[in-house]
Amino acid sequence: MPLPIHEIANALAEALSCKDHPSRLILQAPTGSGKSTQVPQIILDRGLAGTGEIVVLQPRRLPTRLLAARVAEERGGKLGDEVGYQIRFDRVASRNTRIRFVTEGLLLRQMLSDPTLPGVSVLVFDEFHERHLYSDLTLARALEIQKTTRPDLKLIVMSATLEAGPLAAYLDPCAVLSSSGRTFPVAIEYLDKPVDTERYPVWQLAADELDRLLRKHPEGDVLIFMPGGYEIARTVGALRAVLRESEWIVLPLHGELPPGEQDAAVARYAKRKVVVATNVAETSLTIDGIRLVIDGGLARIARHDPYRGINTLLVEKISRASADQRAGRAGRTAPGHCLRLWTEKEHALRAPAEAAEIRRLELSEAALSLKASGIGDLRSFAWFEPPEPRALDRAEELLRDLGAVDRHDKLTALGRKMASFPMHPRYARMLLAADAYQCVRPVALIAALTQGRSLLLRDVDKKTNENRDDILGGETDSDFFLLMRAWRYAEKSNFAMEKCRALGIHAQSARQVLPVLENFLRIASSQGLSIEETPAPGEAVQKCLLLGFSDHLARRLDGGTLRCEMVHRRRGTLVRESAVQSAAYLVASEIREVNKGGDLQVLLSMATAVKEEWLRELFPDDFESAAEVLFDDSLKRVVQKTRTVFRGLVLRESGEEEPDPDRAAAILAQKVIEGKMPLHGWDDAVEQWIIRLNRLREWMPELGLPALTPDDRTTLIEQLCHGATSYREIKDRPVWAAVKSWLSPQQQQWIDQYAPERIPLQTSKGERKAKITYSTEAAPFLAARIQDLYHVSGEIRIASGRIPLVLHVLAPNQRPIQVTQNLATFWKEGYPKLKPELSRNYPKHEWR
Repeated sequence: MPLPIHEIANALAEALSCKDHPSRLILQAPTGSGKSTQVPQIILDRGLAGTGEIVVLQPRRLPTRLLAARVAEERGGKLGDEVGYQIRFDRVASRNTRIRFVTEGLLLRQMLSDPTLPGVSVLVFDEFHERHLYSDLTLARALEIQKTTRPDLKLIVMSATLEAGPLAAYLDPCAVLSSSGRTFPVAIEYLDKPVDTERYPVWQLAADELDRLLRKHPEGDVLIFMPGGYEIARTVGALRAVLRESEWIVLPLHGELPPGEQDAAVARYAKRKVVVATNVAETSLTIDGIRLVIDGGLARIARHDPYRGINTLLVEKISRASADQRAGRAGRTAPGHCLRLWTEKEHALRAPAEAAEIRRLELSEAALSLKASGIGDLRSFAWFEPPEPRALDRAEELLRDLGAVDRHDKLTALGRKMASFPMHPRYARMLLAADAYQCVRPVALIAALTQGRSLLLRDVDKKTNENRDDILGGETDSDFFLLMRAWRYAEKSNFAMEKCRALGIHAQSARQVLPVLENFLRIASSQGLSIEETPAPGEAVQKCLLLGFSDHLARRLDGGTLRCEMVHRRRGTLVRESAVQSAAYLVASEIREVNKGGDLQVLLSMATAVKEEWLRELFPDDFESAAEVLFDDSLKRVVQKTRTVFRGLVLRESGEEEPDPDRAAAILAQKVIEGKMPLHGWDDAVEQWIIRLNRLREWMPELGLPALTPDDRTTLIEQLCHGATSYREIKDRPVWAAVKSWLSPQQQQWIDQYAPERIPLQTSKGERKAKITYSTEAAPFLAARIQDLYHVSGEIRIASGRIPLVLHVLAPNQRPIQVTQNLATFWKEGYPKLKPELSRNYPKHEWR
C-alpha cells in the first residue's frame, strides 16, 4: 500500500524544480505519513539531487541509523552503499552513498570544517517541529551558505506540527506543501485518580494496566513510553512477570542500546510484541503494528541546569502536544487505544507544547560553534527565533572565562580546539587541560559525575556515615574526590544495592555514570587525547576543575563563617556538608539559589580547593592591581587601599595609604551632600545667601551675577574638604569665607544692597530689622508683628524696587492674621474688623 506522502510526489518535484524561488521547500506531513523514508527517495529517483548527495538531518542518533537501514532495505541495497548514515563515533557510508542520514550536530561540525558542503546537493531537515537548538543553527547556516556560496543547494524543511507561517517568512521565498497523511481513530483513556509514583512506580503501574487492557485488546502490538534506560529496564522486568513468554516478546528501545538490540525492537515477529521506548519513538521512528499505547507521561528533556551552569537532561512531564504525538502511534494501520497514566484533570494542567530549545538551553556551546564557523557577531546572526540577549551575554562571558574567546569576543586558538569537542565547553576545557596534566581518566569521571544526580545520599544515619568514613576516607581538597572513591567502590561491587546502601551510595545513579564516562573517554580518544590510566597528583585534577569552573571561583570571607565573595561581584555560602571547609579559595561546580524566610541565599556545593598561585599561573591576564579610594563608614574617614582583583573578586588589599587629595575631597563632599556628615557652619543663613544670589541674578540680570548651581555647590563643598581625609577635620571648617569667595567684593555688596538679609522697620521703640525669607520659586516674604508695621503704609520692595515683599502680619502670638503685598488696603479694610477681637485677646498690647 503506497504511503500518503506519495500523493504529493509530483508537487514536491515541481516545487524543487521551480525557478521562482531558490530551491526552498516546507513540507508539512503528520508522523507516520512516510516523509522521513520516502522524500529522500523521491528526490533521488526524480533526479532532483543531480550527482550530489542528499543529506537528511535527524535530531536523534537512534532514528538516524534505523531510518537509513529502512531506506536501504526498501531500495534492496546494503547499508553503507547507496544509503548510509553518520552519527557520533559511527559512520556507515561510502563514495557511492547518495542518501546519508546524519544527526544535526554532526552536519553543523561539517559546516565548520568546510562551509561550502562540497558534494551535497540537498539538505532535508526532518522533524523540525521539535525545535532542537542544533536544527535551528544548522538551518540558519545552510540558508546563509545557500545565499552566498551555494545557490544551487536545495533546502527542505519537514515538520509534523509546526505552524508554517513564521518558517515560511524566515525562508521567503519558498514553496509550502502539505500532506494530510492517513490515520485511524485512537481512543484516549485516563486514570480515574492520581497515582503517587514514589509509592507505586510508574513501571509497575504500566505493567499492571497493560495486564488489564489486554482483555479488551486482543490484537496488535504495544508501545509503552518511559523517560530513560533505567525506567525502561524496570518496565521490561515488570512486564515479563505478567506476560506469558510463549505469547509475547518484550523489548527495550533507547539510544544507549547496542545496534542489534535496537534493530530487534523494530523487527516483525510471529508473536505479539511490547516495545518499551523513550520519546525516540514519538516522531521520527514508526514501529509497524502498534495498536495500543501506554504513555508514562515523562521524558528526559534538555534544559539548562542553573545549579551546574550546563545543559542536562531532566525528567519532566511531557506537554499535551507530545502526548498527542505519542497517542497517534496507535492509529497508523488500524483503530487504536492510548492509556495515559495520569488523570484528565492533570492533563489540562500540562504545558500545551514544549518551548524551543533556544529558549531553555545555555548557549555557550552553540555560541562557540558559531564563532568557530566564522560568525563573529552572534546578535546579527540570522536566527530563526533569536535568543534572549542576556542568554548570549552570559554565553560569551563564560567563553571569555574559559579562554575560548578573547576580551573582544574573538575566537582564540584554544577556543578552536574546544569547538571540535562535541560537548559543553566547560568539559572540553577540562579535558584539554587534563591531557596536558596526564589525568584524562579522572577528569572524564568527574565530568560524568556532574551529569546526573549525586550518587551520595544525604542525611544518612550515624552508622552509614561511619561506614562511609572508614571505607572512603576523609577529604578536604575536593568533594569530587570523595564522589570518585564512592563510584569506584560501587563499580568494584558491581553496583550491588546492599553494598552501596551500607555507604549511602545510590546504586542506580552510580550505574548510570558508566556509559556517560565511556562516552567522554571515546570523545577524548577521538580528539587525540591520551586516555591511558596513569597516576595523577590531586593538584592536577584540581587545576582542571579550576579551568572548567573558573566562573564559579569563590574566596572565603573569613575562617569563622562559610560566606564567600565570588568572581563577577557575586556572593554565596558554602554548604555545611562540603568537605572543603578550610580552603581560602575554592571553585563550586554547583550553585543554587534557595529562598529561606523570604531571603534569597546562594549556596555553593561540589567544591574544590584551589590556590591563588594557580590563578596567576593559569589566568595571568585576568588580574588587575589598582589603588582604590573609599570611605570607611566606621571611622568616618577616606582611606586608600591597593587591591589585587581577579575578575571583579578582591583577592587581597594592602594597608592604608594616603589617598589622592582631590578624590578624598570629592568623597567627603558627597557624604556632606547626602546629609551623613553635616558641616556645622553650613546653616540656614548660607542656604538663604545662595538663594538670594540666584534670585537677584534673575531679578536684575544687568548686574551680571554668576549662578550658583547644585554642581557649583558640590565644588564649594569639595573646596571646603580639600586637604582633609576625615569628618573630624571638616565639620568645623569656616564656611562663609568659601561661599562668599564665589563673588567679588562688589557683587557681594550688590547682594546686601538689592537682596538684603534684613530690612529696617520703624517702630515706636525705635528701628527694628526684620528678616526676609527667600525661596527658590515663591516670592520673598517678611514676617513681622502688627505693632512693628504701624509705620508702614504701603509696599516694601527690594531689587531696586522691582520685587514687592509678601508681608505676613503676625498677631502677638506670632501667628499670621493677614498675608498681603500692600498694607494700605489692610489698614483700611482688614484691620478695623480684626482690631476689636485682637484688643480683647491681647489687652496689654498697643492697638492704634
